[in-house]
Amino acid sequence: MDITAPILIVTCILLIVLVLLITEKISVDRISVGAMTALIISGILTPNEAVAGFANPAVITVGAMFLISRGLIRTGAVEFISERVLHLSKGKGPLAFIIILLTVGLSSAFINNTPVVVLFVPIVMSLSCEYDTSPSKLLIPVSYTSILAGTCTLIGTSTNIIVSDLSSLYGYGKLGMFELTVVGLPIAIAGVLFLLLFSSRLMPGNTAPVCEIDDREDKRYLAQLLVPSESPLIGQDPIPFFADKFPSLLLIETVRDSRLIDPDDDTTAAIREGDILLVKGSADDLVGILEKKIVTLPHGEEGIHFGPGLENDLIVELIIPPQSSVLRERLLSTSLQGDPDIQIIAIKSRRLHYSEQKIQNVKLRIGDIILVRCPKKKLEQIRTGYDYIIIEDVHHAIIDKSKARWAFIIFAGVVVSASTGLSDIMTSALAGVFLMAMAGCFRLRDAYRSLEPEILLLIVGMIALGSAMEKTGASQLYAESFLSLFKGLGPQVVLSGIILLCSISSQILSNNATAVLLLPIAISTALTLGVDPKPFIVGICFGASACFATPIGYQTNLLVYGPGGYRFSDYLKMGIPMNLIVIVMGSILIPLFWPL
Repeated sequence: MDITAPILIVTCILLIVLVLLITEKISVDRISVGAMTALIISGILTPNEAVAGFANPAVITVGAMFLISRGLIRTGAVEFISERVLHLSKGKGPLAFIIILLTVGLSSAFINNTPVVVLFVPIVMSLSCEYDTSPSKLLIPVSYTSILAGTCTLIGTSTNIIVSDLSSLYGYGKLGMFELTVVGLPIAIAGVLFLLLFSSRLMPGNTAPVCEIDDREDKRYLAQLLVPSESPLIGQDPIPFFADKFPSLLLIETVRDSRLIDPDDDTTAAIREGDILLVKGSADDLVGILEKKIVTLPHGEEGIHFGPGLENDLIVELIIPPQSSVLRERLLSTSLQGDPDIQIIAIKSRRLHYSEQKIQNVKLRIGDIILVRCPKKKLEQIRTGYDYIIIEDVHHAIIDKSKARWAFIIFAGVVVSASTGLSDIMTSALAGVFLMAMAGCFRLRDAYRSLEPEILLLIVGMIALGSAMEKTGASQLYAESFLSLFKGLGPQVVLSGIILLCSISSQILSNNATAVLLLPIAISTALTLGVDPKPFIVGICFGASACFATPIGYQTNLLVYGPGGYRFSDYLKMGIPMNLIVIVMGSILIPLFWPL
């Protein structure tokens, strides 16, 4: 097939979209709208064709499932299960870890996994203090388990819903509620077993800087301290210095030129001017070291102090969740900065601590952690909002626990209706949203935040791009080019290649974008080979969700990045084996149930 002008235009638009999605220079909703606009202006698609995705059942169904997930979370239905199963651990850390993964897996198989991980991040952080374990041993496994479980059912992840509706659009039928379970469940079991066996060996043992704060007299605060030019700390090892003069202070890490330095690293132990020390200690010692001007507080904050009269003030860490309205806002432009009761101390973002100069312009991203001082009375206000998660907090705002039973019943009705064929998944989901709203499981005005409009717009934009690829013949050209890599090899090898291609793409793109972009290519590849496209469609579901090797591949990976104190390499250690498990098992199992 010759490369025509329309194919060249679509390819250029596709490459620009990919670069923008990878670099995160602008938000995904703007990328999607820009792609649709470019396709209209170039004449590739008519205006009606470009916006047809807004009426796509996948978009409506995904949005409805976001609302249903919100209802289950906000009524306490999921939290109640979490508390019950954690009670079964009876104080045993390893058993608690197993129960957490099983609970996350069961929940994520039926509701959107992002709110499930949002719920369990503070639970894991709290348990890490209770059992004296590192949260970094647990948080990546929690994210991975939620991703694995999401592939087991049609509604477990929005990717499956999108692929199902697009499969119907291309004339190959929708996926059943539990059609993917025959492959998804064995893969999930193998993946969870791998996590249980190897996460303690492969994951770092980073200290949890903030543990749950109680009302004891020996309450310990977390603070960042800047070493000024005249400080007597310069040139000294801070650990013996603190032990001698301020015994309650524990040095967690040193920040030097945006690099994190482990306090046990003897080669960099000597303090330098401008170092930022992340410490935890009593109010008395923090006040003492500040009053003696040995250290100051960074970021230009004035008037932050500890000690008598501040017994109701806490130092807390706030995570930025995916549905936060402050994403991509400047930290110092948020309501936190303007609130007279809250003082921003620091921000941690993907292993970087920002200097006083940089913090003026830093824009917030998913998983960023903001360190603030605030009165206890403010915690409830923060909990009931959508913009921040309190790391050490395990008590989440519940609108009305008496509605939890109705939330369960309505959700069960959605699953039964969709799985038995009584109605399609979109109708079932919309009915579930209506019934939950009427039953008071959530208030629609508050629940709209959980719709995650960026994801919905991403789906719409990628559907338009997929239509353009199909209309111009670009997808056929891509399929032929891809087939040339497997010339002379059988369909099962090509299927493995499709799953591998999806998995690689999902490490840098969202899994939804990967699925929408590659599905037409997979179908064209199957037709060119003369085999049934259905195994390739199913392969897209599993390959697009195999996004374990980078933190940017999936929202839950980003969400645990900051709290776990992870490095990019930590995702490679666990993620590459997890990707291989999905690719190998998917390549073997899919042809058994959907013959080529």
